[in-house]
Amino acid sequence: MTEGSVDKLPAGASYAAAGVDIDAGERAVELFAPHAKRATRPEVLGGLGGFAGLFSLKGDYREPVLAASSDGVGTKLVIAQTMDKHDTVGRDLVAMVVDDLVVCGAEPLFMQDYIAIGKVIPEMVADIVKGIADGCVDAGCALLGGETAEHPGVMEDGHYDISATGVGVVEADSILGPDRVRAGDVVIAMGSSGLHSNGYSLARKVLLDWGKLDLSGHVEEFGRTLGEELLEPTRIYAKDCLALAAESDVRTFAHVTGGGLADNLGRVLPKGLTAELERSTWTPAPVFSMIAQRGRVERSEMERTFNMGVGMVAIVSPEDTDRAQAILTARHVDNWVLGTVKAGDAGAKGSATLVGDHPRF
Repeated sequence: MTEGSVDKLPAGASYAAAGVDIDAGERAVELFAPHAKRATRPEVLGGLGGFAGLFSLKGDYREPVLAASSDGVGTKLVIAQTMDKHDTVGRDLVAMVVDDLVVCGAEPLFMQDYIAIGKVIPEMVADIVKGIADGCVDAGCALLGGETAEHPGVMEDGHYDISATGVGVVEADSILGPDRVRAGDVVIAMGSSGLHSNGYSLARKVLLDWGKLDLSGHVEEFGRTLGEELLEPTRIYAKDCLALAAESDVRTFAHVTGGGLADNLGRVLPKGLTAELERSTWTPAPVFSMIAQRGRVERSEMERTFNMGVGMVAIVSPEDTDRAQAILTARHVDNWVLGTVKAGDAGAKGSATLVGDHPRF
């Protein structure tokens, strides 16, 4: 027999013996199916279990344009795995995807998730999918399907990574973007719910590796444990942004993720324009000051790594500023005027600059 033939395999070899438990995977599907079924829309055809999810693009669209976005949660997952709490990171995943879609004005239609895990623990997978379904319900999109892949020998038991791709739709003549922005426009900030899903490698290094802080320890400034603070889910702004775009003169949005406020806002500004943002208009939450102080992290590094308390930004016409703020306030979104768009160097790349100082930071 040639090397590698079946005669060389040990007696009783099986997929399960190699570390992949198909039965556990099927049990996981049974547990998370009720959660996934909650996250649907009328356009969804069929149910779970098909090789592909089907979605009928219904509606009176004139010239529909599909928008797509893919993302993950990053090393925030390490906190969830350490605390053995897995029912919130799915909301983070949805937020990171759908809040990118709405930047151009697209309504999120559906998502498909991917879970890579060292060993399928059905209850753990069900908790992850529960969070994804909760997030999809909040965003108004369907969880159209997904994949759970067991990776024995590659990932440790209890470890996992998650990602997703979302698809949205926007009318061609309603696409938001840099071409709509004008000098004199007003920048409105929407408050974040905390760190969201960026900067956790630095946060973990400062607070856990260097600071030796206990995730279960109560932190007076937070009013809860450190772990609870770090696992606070990313705010989902999708429906708020869509309502704002429908009811006021929004030029564009900027989702504040990796790279921070200035870099992400600069991505939606056209050449020759710059946004001047006033730090004095808000005070970042205590978690940001704790990281900065304990890690002696310079302000420039903090602002490039974290959202610093601003999760989403809307650029609106100056005439519609009050109306836009009233809409957000009515939707219970913390908001404030962050700055204005001004003329910069002709031909220079769009940019944003933070000026002044935060009070009590």
